[in-house]
Amino acid sequence: MGSTAKGIIERPRTTCAQGGALATLASLPDVIGISHAAEGCSGNLTGSIGTCSGYNGEGYCGGTQTPSSAVREKNVVFGGTDRLRQELKSAQELLEAKLFVVVTGCMTEIIGDDVQAVVDEFEDAETPVIAVNTPSFEGDAYSGYERVLTGIFNKYIPTSDEKDDKLVNIFGVIPNFDPNYRGDLEEIKRLLESLGLKVNTFFTPDQTYDNILSASKAALNIHFSRVWGVDFEKGFEQKHGTPHWITDLPIGSVQTGAFLRGLAEHIEIDKDLLEEVIKKEEERYYNYFIKTLDLVINAQFFYYAATVTNSNYAIPLAKYLKNELGWKVDDVFVTDLLTKVKAKKFEDAFSELGVPGDLIRETDTKQIAWQLNKRHARNQGQRYFDQHGPLFIVGSSLEKYAAQDIGALTYAVSYPVVNRVITQRGYSGYNGGLNLLSDLITVPVSGR
Repeated sequence: MGSTAKGIIERPRTTCAQGGALATLASLPDVIGISHAAEGCSGNLTGSIGTCSGYNGEGYCGGTQTPSSAVREKNVVFGGTDRLRQELKSAQELLEAKLFVVVTGCMTEIIGDDVQAVVDEFEDAETPVIAVNTPSFEGDAYSGYERVLTGIFNKYIPTSDEKDDKLVNIFGVIPNFDPNYRGDLEEIKRLLESLGLKVNTFFTPDQTYDNILSASKAALNIHFSRVWGVDFEKGFEQKHGTPHWITDLPIGSVQTGAFLRGLAEHIEIDKDLLEEVIKKEEERYYNYFIKTLDLVINAQFFYYAATVTNSNYAIPLAKYLKNELGWKVDDVFVTDLLTKVKAKKFEDAFSELGVPGDLIRETDTKQIAWQLNKRHARNQGQRYFDQHGPLFIVGSSLEKYAAQDIGALTYAVSYPVVNRVITQRGYSGYNGGLNLLSDLITVPVSGR
């Protein structure tokens, strides 16, 4: 386990912190992010956020439409607070929102603009304004996601003495940087509602600003990330008194059944209803699964596999490939930029859960390709040489050329995804497991 320490990362799989913050804000209902930075910051992030996430798009006042203070050279000398003040006044007059969130860029952080002082001037404005510091020298896109959650849910929304014992919040799935986030969240919501629960996903089209305001009433936060947003969850529990459960996003029947039964240990669910739902879902799932399995068996579509994903997908994807498809998972590349503490936390979970394959933490795309090539080359230990089918790399669009070099099949599920369009498709739950099965097996048959 481990990764190389380098000053330069070739073709990174993340953006600056403001990119993660703006992606998160653009996905929240009736919330608009305002970039206090050079105008090129939010504009240049459009491709990274909207295009590289399966063309998820910009949204209202997102991407190239993001309001920006557009600070310039003179503001570096004299400060950019006047520009921010002007932008906030214009936003109040022209834009429809229920909350404005100012996020900062490197330039305005370095010159020391007092953003909070400007925001305080709008305390009595028609649309509330809050500020979240997102300097990229303190973190990447995943950090931006955490900071936005903290600013809105732990600092802005009020606490509530009223608790709804059937309401749950879902966190940990990062908009755009988990490209299938909408479909994944919708499937989890569908399953939880079948158990009689109410669900705040915050980022799916059915959500409104009222879902954000009701978050403090939830009986449980379900957090689908081992490393990102854990401190946010601790702060949420401290302020709102809502406990959290950290787990993995389930993919396929085996993991989803275990997830639902595990959920019953954290929130009250009718046990008979739980087993009834699981039975019904499994019957439907395997009715479809076994028909496709006929093709898999007859065509001998069994592979050695290497996965190249962020930490959110690494564990459930590897388990799905082994336990449900019967593939031999040899390598699990995790591409996140992790601190030592986060890395240790993830490595411990990987080991304790018995995830198949060797965990390799590597962010640099060239290094990932080099390692795949080294492990695959026939004169380098023949790791993949005697297989009964080719190597299958389940990663991002960046693995395309590495796969070509070693004659492997590949399919993109992790950021960046630029070779397919993602609308509502997800890979979580029962429906997601079937989606992933059909998408993976389509790769070897697509050339027929």
